[in-house]
Amino acid sequence: MNRTDRLYALVEELRAVAPRTRSARWLAQRFEVSARTVERDIGALQQAGVPIYAAPGRTGGYTLDKATTLPPVNLSAGEAVAMAVGLHGLAGTPFHAAARSALRKLVAVMPEPAAAVARELAGRVHLVGEGPVAPVPAVVADALLVRRVLLIEYADRAGALTVRRIEPLGYVGNRDHWYLIGWCRLRRAVRAFRTDRIASVYTTEESAPARPLHAAEIAIPHRRVSQLTLD
Repeated sequence: MNRTDRLYALVEELRAVAPRTRSARWLAQRFEVSARTVERDIGALQQAGVPIYAAPGRTGGYTLDKATTLPPVNLSAGEAVAMAVGLHGLAGTPFHAAARSALRKLVAVMPEPAAAVARELAGRVHLVGEGPVAPVPAVVADALLVRRVLLIEYADRAGALTVRRIEPLGYVGNRDHWYLIGWCRLRRAVRAFRTDRIASVYTTEESAPARPLHAAEIAIPHRRVSQLTLD
């Protein structure tokens, strides 16, 4: 076992038995290394911020604070929303209820601040019809999370390009296309930009002002628009 794998295995061993302890000697035998090597590994993990503590006494050893650590399946806010988008496409299948249950379990183990960010982000993603599958450019998705103004070149239906500064507000998507919803400073109004018509995009250093996104602003005639949720 290489050192990287051993460090990961050490954390998982301590997580599995917490709040009980494991001695350096016990861990050394478990991973077939010296107790000194275990102590060095534990020191490296502590310096990296892993909450491992040494318990003194005859029955002491190392213990992990499970309350401040994340399980291996912990999701970032972006990952949680990506799963919710993917699960939306399972509606009407035998797996939909089980998939939603799985998502709820994963969100439940997220730290509350990360879960709150995920819920807020999910509330800004709107799905049209049976669930969109077209990808969104990473730079556009990142701008929504970090709330930066975008400088884009956008092509209309005839291919004519305009340069615009937009404040990202959310998304609308279907099986064919994703649309970025944003406050367009050129038009001074909320506009939808089909992502495959964005000829170029640049993330500026300017923070986008906090603006609400109202359902009426993304209404599509004769189409049902549903808001993505993590519930």
